[in-house]
Amino acid sequence: MHARTRRFTLGVPRGFTVAPDGSRALFLRSRSGTDPVTCLWSVDAATGEERLVVDPAEVPGLPGEEDLPAAERARRERVREQAGGVVGYACDAAVERAVFALSGRPFTVRLTGEPDVRPLEIGGLEAVVDPRIDPTGRRVAFVADRALHLHDLGAGTTTRLVGPADDEPDVSYGLADFAAAEEMGRYRGFWWAPDGEALLVARVDESGVDRWHIADPAHPDRTPVEVRYPAAGTPNAVVGLEVVGVGGDRTAVERDTTGYEYLATAGWDSHGPLISVQPRDQREVLTLAVDPATGATTALHSQTDPVWVENVPGVPARTASGVLVRVADEGGARRLYAGEDDLTGPDLQVREVLGIDGETVLFRASPEPTSVQLLSVTPGEEPRPLSAAGGVHSGVAAGGTLVRVSQDLDTATHAVLVTADGVEHPVAGHAADPGFAPAVTLHGFGERELRTAVLLPSGHVPGTPLPVLLDPYGGPHSQRVLRSRNAHLTSRWFADQGFAVLVTDGRGSPGRGPEFERAIHGDLAGPVLEDQIAALHAAAEEYPDLDLTRVGIRGWSFGGYLAALAVLRRPDVFHAAIAGAPVTDWALYDTHYTERYLGMPGGESYTRSSIVEDAAVPPTEDAPHRPLMIVHGLADDNVVAAHTLRLSSALLAAGRPHQVLPLSGVTHMTPQEVVAENLLRLQVRFLTDALGA
Repeated sequence: MHARTRRFTLGVPRGFTVAPDGSRALFLRSRSGTDPVTCLWSVDAATGEERLVVDPAEVPGLPGEEDLPAAERARRERVREQAGGVVGYACDAAVERAVFALSGRPFTVRLTGEPDVRPLEIGGLEAVVDPRIDPTGRRVAFVADRALHLHDLGAGTTTRLVGPADDEPDVSYGLADFAAAEEMGRYRGFWWAPDGEALLVARVDESGVDRWHIADPAHPDRTPVEVRYPAAGTPNAVVGLEVVGVGGDRTAVERDTTGYEYLATAGWDSHGPLISVQPRDQREVLTLAVDPATGATTALHSQTDPVWVENVPGVPARTASGVLVRVADEGGARRLYAGEDDLTGPDLQVREVLGIDGETVLFRASPEPTSVQLLSVTPGEEPRPLSAAGGVHSGVAAGGTLVRVSQDLDTATHAVLVTADGVEHPVAGHAADPGFAPAVTLHGFGERELRTAVLLPSGHVPGTPLPVLLDPYGGPHSQRVLRSRNAHLTSRWFADQGFAVLVTDGRGSPGRGPEFERAIHGDLAGPVLEDQIAALHAAAEEYPDLDLTRVGIRGWSFGGYLAALAVLRRPDVFHAAIAGAPVTDWALYDTHYTERYLGMPGGESYTRSSIVEDAAVPPTEDAPHRPLMIVHGLADDNVVAAHTLRLSSALLAAGRPHQVLPLSGVTHMTPQEVVAENLLRLQVRFLTDALGA
């Protein structure tokens, strides 16, 4: 069920857009908890009645299976999209018409009256990516063949608006570069002006970025895929900007791409284009206003930090009156500011700005680390809660109508539309029922109050020793210990195979304030491993049935790195590990992530954080070798398979037996049902053999 439901995410309503008059909302949802084909729906604010707007199965002229362009496959990999069908859409300002893509073809649909789904006639163009309708509803822009195209809905004509020259094979217009999409949360490369007469367009030049090749060993007849990968210490893509009129006139934006390599955010509001940029060391975020007529930029704000400045989703932004909304770290808290006014104070850790309506800011923040609350605030007033304090909440609002999406330890993700007069209309959810509750207990262990989830086997008889399984992510930018049912379902399944499962968010994880996050600076190994061990020992004092002579650890990505690190550096504590897609040599990982924490390659921080060196040390009687399974998708373009191959080579040279499970055709995600299901079963078998359960 876990595999078939994509971790119980299918059938969950998501991707909401509320009409500016508050009369209705659009959203995405598949028809059932096992259906991976996402449809576009509408819900009426007055009645709560839902209406199917687009069902991909009923759109004529499409292939039986999705045939995605390479750029779209890459985009979905970056956003970790596991479903198919209509997985994204864009609306005009009035939310009267939407556009979307299916199998690389753009479509438009009327949102008022009867739905009228029509393909855009774009001539011989194929492989369309990211179609977006202009705010006035007259034109649609999209990317094809690395160029930005414009389709006039009235005339039915398509033109190539701006694109690379014939001698620029490594240049694209309108797409996000790898670092932006993978690490900065910027998945777009063009933005419409409010009047629909111009666009702000990113020009990405990857000619200086190293070429890597990802082969499919299961198909030696196929040419390896060439990717541009900006590994730590190597050149990034050069990202420029242009203001391009719908008639084709172009104005370059004055931007220092040498001193500020990263285009972190971009947009265009009623005051003009607004961007934020970062230097390579990420110790500053500079917010710039752009004059669309001349391309000149004006600095609005500079935020600096001696370690790094966090890019918080949704900011910078501006209110209707032009006040700059930003987030800054002050006094141990991540705070929301409008101009120089502190809107949230020391008691909230701001996570994300969701939108601005007039002068009111809708945002998410943590009153305590395991919960994320939905709030709004207007300068001069106190923040107003729009959800319960406990649980994990998000939302979108317009015209007095709010859609709130919530989950907690007792309920799955669910959505409710709340009208201006307080009437609530639940939005139906079709997610599958796992048939059990996670039955998880949350703790704050030790002097650092490490947030830890503890899950014991169902029906456990006190006094019966239990093998222990640590199931962390453990690294920066991600959090596992939340008041969210779905966050613990996989851990619950492992617990019911006979393990006491612990999930700990150590130093580096969000929600605890800037100092807690930055404690890993210069060392991605020591603090995170130390916190896992501290939580394990504290849990054993609280739960005496935990058998510390049988401790395993599993994880994926950074969690896979942490799992391998644990058995290699602390075999006195850990007795078996499963490392999925582990980063083993940080010099092989990307610039924006790695250099934020470890600086440029060549220093002790890389040696201190690498596990290849640990693997190369032969085991001793005092530091014995422990069973280790390494799992890696061979099509992974985020953590490439070279990480696992280098680790395996070092282990073999040191006489350390281990297992390597290569997954042909699998990327950093494992959405394939058969792969995901059998991978879980293989892990349990490995752990049972190594630890007993």
